[in-house]
Amino acid sequence: MSGILPTIISPEDLKDLDLPELIELSTEIRQRIIEILSINGGHLASNLGSIELTIALHKVFDSPVDKFIWDVSHQTYTHKLLTGRNDQFHTIRKYQGLCGFSHPKESSHDHFLAGHAGTALSLALGVAKNRDLTKRQEHVIPVIGDATLTCGMSLEALNNVPRDIKRFIVILNDNAMSISKNVGAITHILSRLLSNPTLDKLHHELDAIVSKIPSYGARLTKHGHKITESLKNLVSPAAFFEQYGLSYIGPVDGHDIKKLIDTFEALKDIEWPVVVHVLTNKGQGMAEAIKNPVSYHGAKPFDIGTGKFLPATSARPTFPRVFGNHILKMAEQDPSLVVITPAMSAGSMLDDFMKKFPDRCLDVGIAEGHSVTFAGGLCYGRKMKVVVSIYSTFLQRAFDNLFHDVCLQELPVVFAIDRAGLAGPDGSTHNGIYDISFLNAMPNMVIAQPRNGHVLKELLESSFSWQAPAAIRYPNIATDESNEPLIHRELGQGEILAEGDDILIIALGHMTKTALELRDLLAGTGIVATVLDPVFVKPLDTELLRKLLLTHRRIITIEEHSLVAGMGSIINNFLMTQGYQHIRVANFGIPESFIEQGSHAELLDEIGLTPDKIFKSVVVRFGLSQQMLAHA
Repeated sequence: MSGILPTIISPEDLKDLDLPELIELSTEIRQRIIEILSINGGHLASNLGSIELTIALHKVFDSPVDKFIWDVSHQTYTHKLLTGRNDQFHTIRKYQGLCGFSHPKESSHDHFLAGHAGTALSLALGVAKNRDLTKRQEHVIPVIGDATLTCGMSLEALNNVPRDIKRFIVILNDNAMSISKNVGAITHILSRLLSNPTLDKLHHELDAIVSKIPSYGARLTKHGHKITESLKNLVSPAAFFEQYGLSYIGPVDGHDIKKLIDTFEALKDIEWPVVVHVLTNKGQGMAEAIKNPVSYHGAKPFDIGTGKFLPATSARPTFPRVFGNHILKMAEQDPSLVVITPAMSAGSMLDDFMKKFPDRCLDVGIAEGHSVTFAGGLCYGRKMKVVVSIYSTFLQRAFDNLFHDVCLQELPVVFAIDRAGLAGPDGSTHNGIYDISFLNAMPNMVIAQPRNGHVLKELLESSFSWQAPAAIRYPNIATDESNEPLIHRELGQGEILAEGDDILIIALGHMTKTALELRDLLAGTGIVATVLDPVFVKPLDTELLRKLLLTHRRIITIEEHSLVAGMGSIINNFLMTQGYQHIRVANFGIPESFIEQGSHAELLDEIGLTPDKIFKSVVVRFGLSQQMLAHA
């Protein structure tokens, strides 16, 4: 490659570049990001909007000594390109490639692996306190988005900003969006305060205006700070932040490198905390991304010439698509059905529902804990049928709300747990592989998983009859659905998919396909296995399980969930407590490690969760004949 970007090995290489060169560098980075993401997919719009901002930060400050702490960190692609990872950038979000988020194992310029919103301010305050206690002098610079301020944890952090903290510069990258359009009162307050650049001029002119009042001006300027503050509060966004002890600077054009550099240079030696409000355009430099920032937030591969997304590789719907279509159909037939989502309406396929029934599809923003407690309140009296559509990885943030405000209250809220399983290119921060473990700890919680789209519809239709808190978990992969009549799913009733003897394979959800393929491999060796889809992890179909254990002496469990406290662990506990110690068990699932990014197939192969690898392991674990290994 030619140009400036290939010469940038570290941020130090920016120090000698002049303004025209920095502008040219921003153009090259924009082209590089578009080129690679057209193939790989990834967080496109947010990264196109933060290029000039990132260049200016690295030009003025000295990373990694100065600490850039990115909220969510999906907007760090430019940061990666400027910190020695350009030659690896084509691997971003690929198996054994670069992570799509900041990752300390990749670079000393990355300080935290951050994939959830609202963490940067708290982390930065901790880092700054560490710095001060150890007598260091570096700058701590959290980079947050406007959506960060809709997250309760960020407000908790703002409430704890010391007024005397030094070299603490908050960058507010304001592009008027998170993934979907921001919601809530705070958003409206911020949009009124932050969207008018003329306010900044008024803010700076107020002291001058007050000082010119005849006879009293000088005295008011010196002693009338409260009057000045009151006037400022009428017109300036400074008020919101100054209530938390931060001085406000801005708004600054986030695509004007010179203005950004000048602003940051002026703040390098500031002795108190400050927030710099930067206005950016999500998707800057790519027309399609600007027009459709939601679609191009997490972009699929696209045609680099037109910007249009490439056709889907499969005509089969995904589990989330089946959910979105069917929950809308249910809502059309039942006016008491309400769905809540914490800022994931697009990913959970709820946009059509939201357009048709805006009063019954409620996006509460990046507020996972609130979404669950809100659902508990909405379910109070049991006159409404309440569904919380939430990603598995984000439900972790609402653990206490789930316990205290739904389960303890014995409220029949239904949780549609999306992205339950490996997260593919999003990696370890987004893997939904822990929810069974904490859901199982809740008394009376129902946990179910459908093997295909048809069973998902049946579980959704049946869930309110169970009259208990219920979780229906499903992954974001293609599935099958049929036009067969829907049957009612009785609580805790499993289903035998294939009959055999000796070996019982219990496979959860979509892993039944793996189980049936494993059964075929075993059949080639003369072993005919039974395949059981439990459908319900809690309560287990213990009656059916006891019946099968009369003729089966070996069990294989397969799940796309952490082996620690997953379905296999639940089966093991049942066997031990019910006196089945003679049964031999082999559990297959996600090992106790953080699984990085890659395609779904690549990750399953890496952890040995494919039919052939399970077969080989079963042969060894159960001491089957060596001829079977040759068959594999």
